Amino acid sequence: MKIGASTWLWVSPLTTDAAETLIPRIAEMGFGAVELPIEDPDLLDAKRIASMASNHGLDISVCGAFGPGRDLTHPDPKVRAATQDYLCRCFDFAAEVGAPLLGGPLYSEVGKRRQLPEAERRAEWNLAVAGIREACEEAAQRNLRIAIEPINRFETDLVHTAADAVRMAREVGHPAAGVMLDSFHMTIEEDDLAEAVRTAGDRLIHMQVSENQRGIPGTGQTNWPALAGALRGICYDGLVTIESFTPENRDLAAAVCIWNRRAPDQDTFARNGLEFLKQHFANAPS
Repeated sequence: MKIGASTWLWVSPLTTDAAETLIPRIAEMGFGAVELPIEDPDLLDAKRIASMASNHGLDISVCGAFGPGRDLTHPDPKVRAATQDYLCRCFDFAAEVGAPLLGGPLYSEVGKRRQLPEAERRAEWNLAVAGIREACEEAAQRNLRIAIEPINRFETDLVHTAADAVRMAREVGHPAAGVMLDSFHMTIEEDDLAEAVRTAGDRLIHMQVSENQRGIPGTGQTNWPALAGALRGICYDGLVTIESFTPENRDLAAAVCIWNRRAPDQDTFARNGLEFLKQHFANAPS
C-alpha cells in the first residue's frame, strides 16, 4: 500500500498549471501517489501531468466529479449519454497518465436525496447498473477498471455501504467493475469498518481516507487499527489516498459542507495525515 494525496486538498477545479505546482510538493512531503479529480477534462494536459508525476516518482489515481448533469440514473437519455461521454474522456485521461482505474460515485449525481417508491428506486438502480456496464466496456478497452464508491446518505439515496457497492458491481457483471471505499463515508454508514473492508474483499481496488469529520487522519473517531488490519487481512495492495477539501474554495467547500478549517493550512493537513497513516500502514513509503 502506498499513501497518496488528492489535489482536492489544495485546489478545485484542477488545472494543468495547478497540478505542476502541487506534484513536486506532494512528492517532497513523502507521498507515493497523487490523486487527480477530473472536474473539467478541458483543463488538463495528460502528457504534461504524466511527465511531471513520473519525474517525481509518484503513482497516479484518478477520480470523477459527479455534479449536476452527470447522472447515469437520469430519466433523460441525453443526460445519460452526456455522462457516458464525460466518463470516456476521464478514461482517456486516466489511460494517458498511467492510472489503473477511475473511481467515484459514478452511478448518479451527488446530492440526490429523495424518498422514492421501491419500484422507482429499483428502476434507477437498474439504470445505474446498465450505465456502469456500458462504461466498463469502454474502460476495459483502455485496460482500466471502474471503482464504484458508496457515499453517505446526505449525498446520495442509492449506494451507501460496501455491501451496496458490491451488489452493484456483481449486478454489473463485468470484470472491470470494482469497488472503492472512503473512511469518511464509512464512519457514517457502516456498522463496522473492518467488516466493511472484508465485505468488499477482492473487489476493493481503491481506498480513500480522512477523519470522520473530514479532518486530518488521527484527529477524530475513526478506528484506524481496525481499518488498516482489515486491509492487510484481505491482502489489499492498492493506494490509500487522503481525500479532503480546501475551505479556501468556497464553492467546493459549500458542496461538501466544509464549514470549519481543520488545519492551519493544507500543507500541514497533508503532512500530518501522512505521518499518522505511516504508523498504521507498515508498508507505506518512508
